[in-house]
Amino acid sequence: MSQNGIDRKDRIPSPSGSSSSRGNVVDHHAANVTDELPAGPVRAINANKHIISVQPLKRSEMQPSYAQDLGTREVTHGLYGSLMQGLGSIVGVCGMIPCCPMPNPFREVQQGSVGLVSRFGQFYKSVDPGLVQVNVCTESLRVVDVKIQISPIGRQSVITRDNVNVEIDSVIYFQICNPYRSAFGITDLRQALIERAQTTLRHVVGARAVQSVVTEREAIAFEIAEIVGDVADKWGVAIEGILIKDIIFSAEVSASLSSAAQQKRLGESKVIAARAEVDSARLMRQAADILASPAAMQIRQLEALQAMAKSGNSKVIFVPMQLQSDVVGQLASGSGGGASNYGQSDGGEGSVTRAGLLNSMANM
Repeated sequence: MSQNGIDRKDRIPSPSGSSSSRGNVVDHHAANVTDELPAGPVRAINANKHIISVQPLKRSEMQPSYAQDLGTREVTHGLYGSLMQGLGSIVGVCGMIPCCPMPNPFREVQQGSVGLVSRFGQFYKSVDPGLVQVNVCTESLRVVDVKIQISPIGRQSVITRDNVNVEIDSVIYFQICNPYRSAFGITDLRQALIERAQTTLRHVVGARAVQSVVTEREAIAFEIAEIVGDVADKWGVAIEGILIKDIIFSAEVSASLSSAAQQKRLGESKVIAARAEVDSARLMRQAADILASPAAMQIRQLEALQAMAKSGNSKVIFVPMQLQSDVVGQLASGSGGGASNYGQSDGGEGSVTRAGLLNSMANM
């Protein structure tokens, strides 16, 4: 063993000639030894070897403490109480012995619960989860669950404001925040909450129309939770929430609701079709105004002449006098390169149209 308790085999030579341990221990008294790392390659050290990757729970995130001791000074019952207290202590000592038929004075309170200890029926102490010692003859332990609890309210048949019968299935979430009130302030806490929630559900839903019940589930549940929460606070209970699971209608009501929705969609489709017809009529009116112009009439005359010229049968075409005079004048002039040049040299829509008519008549 070396001077510092490090084995010789665990020491490696240093560049300065001195030795250091594998645990990065440096001899600062040796010559040319500094705290700087060498420039060469260094063996990697696993720095995350003992680091906890998951953070432990904080005290504030765990179950709050409900422990309190009011003392037993006021819990006195004279000589009889003293005798029973002493007898319970003796029996409890015997019960601590394994395999002894006497009752064990120790009780367990599980996590998520609170123990309420009473002596001669009078509450005097509340304890947190763990092992609790009680007097087997004079004391009793009552365990109260302080976790969030779920209880179904049950399917309720309710008549809405518009005289429609519906069935509503819901559930309530609650948590005991005052163990003393919940244990000694009311007989049956769960049944009381269910009855209160059922009555409030009938009241809230009965004041609404069936369409509002279908579309505003969250608002109804929030209103019920507020009303029930005000009363439950006096019982030492906090209402975490109420959820409406299902709304059931009769066959006639379901058919009526579906028919109403179908009629609404049909009405919307008719409105869309009517708007389309109005737009179509407006466009047709604009088209009629455009086609009623003289230039458009001449274009249609040109199209009719072209259609008749395509057939090889003999035909008689009656041409307006103005059109005949224009054609004869154009053919007689013979200047400007024919009918097409005449159409290009003369400006305006009338000139272009007459040029097209001349071309059509020349092809016949």
